[in-house]
Amino acid sequence: MSMRTQHFGAVTQGKGYTRFSLWAPDARDVHLQFRKGDTLPMERRQEWFELTAAATGGDAYRFIINNELPVPDPAAGAQHHDVHNWSLVVDHSTYQWNCNDWRGRPWHETVIYELHAGLMGGFSGVTKHLPLLMELGVTAIELMPLHEFPGSRNWGYDGALLFAPDASYGTPDELKHLIDCAHELGIMVFVDVVYNHFGPDGNYLNNYASHFFRPDVHTPWGAAIDFQRNEVREFFIENALMWLLDYRVDGLRFDAVHAIQDADFLAAMAAQIRAAVPAERHIHLMLENENNSATLLSQGYNAQWNDDGHNILHHLLTGEHEGYYADFSERATEKLARFLSEGFIYQGDTTRHGKPRGEPSGHLPPTSFILFLQNHDQVGNRAFGERLTQLARKEALEAATVLLLLSPMVPLLFMGEEWGAEQPFLYFTDHKPELATAVRDGRRNEFAAFSFFNRDDVREQIPDPNALETFNQSRLDFAECLQPAHRERLSLYRELLALRKKEIIPRLPGTVAAGAHILGDKAVSARWLLNDGRELRIDINLSEGAVTINPAWNGHRVLYSHRVSDDDYQHNILPGLSALAILEHHHQDEATQAPESYASANDD
Repeated sequence: MSMRTQHFGAVTQGKGYTRFSLWAPDARDVHLQFRKGDTLPMERRQEWFELTAAATGGDAYRFIINNELPVPDPAAGAQHHDVHNWSLVVDHSTYQWNCNDWRGRPWHETVIYELHAGLMGGFSGVTKHLPLLMELGVTAIELMPLHEFPGSRNWGYDGALLFAPDASYGTPDELKHLIDCAHELGIMVFVDVVYNHFGPDGNYLNNYASHFFRPDVHTPWGAAIDFQRNEVREFFIENALMWLLDYRVDGLRFDAVHAIQDADFLAAMAAQIRAAVPAERHIHLMLENENNSATLLSQGYNAQWNDDGHNILHHLLTGEHEGYYADFSERATEKLARFLSEGFIYQGDTTRHGKPRGEPSGHLPPTSFILFLQNHDQVGNRAFGERLTQLARKEALEAATVLLLLSPMVPLLFMGEEWGAEQPFLYFTDHKPELATAVRDGRRNEFAAFSFFNRDDVREQIPDPNALETFNQSRLDFAECLQPAHRERLSLYRELLALRKKEIIPRLPGTVAAGAHILGDKAVSARWLLNDGRELRIDINLSEGAVTINPAWNGHRVLYSHRVSDDDYQHNILPGLSALAILEHHHQDEATQAPESYASANDD
């Protein structure tokens, strides 16, 4: 049985009535106005205004502050068209779920596919593509933020009304249908939530609840959200529980929690979420955290996006060394080995800014780290939204893909990655003209510190986020994956994910890292002890030259090889831009079959 209290927003009471609540400590009075015409005074109860009135699902309403300012409900379950329009009552009890016996999947089975619902045709478009993702080997989709944003398109991180799925994507029931269909296919659904800031347009809280923010603490988005206030904490925890209980999603990814000033809130939120969700369900909580706070990963959170792992691999694959890649360009091979053996690279070490970053992470299981070669940030925050297919050599990228999909860390794919899509993923918005100009100019100025963009005429070539063409250029054509030029890469992903399902996932619970050592420049051998006593070993060489393997491969079963010939294997040579994954066997009679198994797995 779940333990849950709903205080914010419009909560249906049955028999045609709904309770409306608004925390408005700065307001003298608040009226509830229905689009159908009625305007009713709300009852003040200390800092809250409440009223139970005749209303059912689909009814449109808003609040009138001090008899002059109409505002949407900050906890509206849906909006009529946009952030500035009428809010809609949502009755979550009316949806008829088909997959009522779904309890989720354990964390170690997770293979994440991050996607943007708007670029795939909204909730119905994502639903249509679910069978393709199941065939690929994906076990979870991660929906980029769904919070209602200004305009008809947004990359997701400018949400203003956090409880309302954006109207341009579809209705709440269409979102539930998507989740229902995913569960029927055995696919989990995660939602990316943004609790560290609100978007620049559509947030009216300062007009009646200024205590929601801390004027003494500033962030890149303005005054920090005041998580020391109980009402603020309750607002976000209720939002998290809405996704998990009303929409039955399987997990949440919390965006940029390093921008949340009160670290105690994060541990408290995880505890309250887990107390409120029925114990039989598998619920997964994931962090993006620049601070590398390993402590949180033993305080209710399953895993963190491992930016360190991405950054070192990106540097080795592309040679890029400006911006935050500067922290990974020196002694890069040592950093690669540390990431593979201990998770985080920065565990209290000093960054280029002269400040310590991170906490020790070597004690954590590999599944505490979500590994990716691409994601919305690492592609979308590039000036031209280039994907790795345009930045790295094909052979090197495939070697890194072996590591991504066969290591014990939880892999994350970014939409289109699996077939080598070449369309960019650009930063796009749909703001009003004045704000649109400020966003465009601000984004172009962000790149001034990079040598390539230190001229005004070059920066002016960066796509305008507000242009419709910027959005359209980012759309994927999933039929492209069937073209001959993309079939090989798609086959690689399918084969590796099938191997992961068969050979890695059953052995993951209880897996521990067993160290990594340097084989040569940009070449590392990493080992993990699996739960059946066997050892998984992945050797990867991202340099052009060959390296000698030590210890030797003989006596082990090869799971997969990339650019390693029979002769290389016999002489323990790891060629340039190659990777090999092997599994140590218990018994000698199995071990003697290694060369034969190798021949069947070899892709040369």
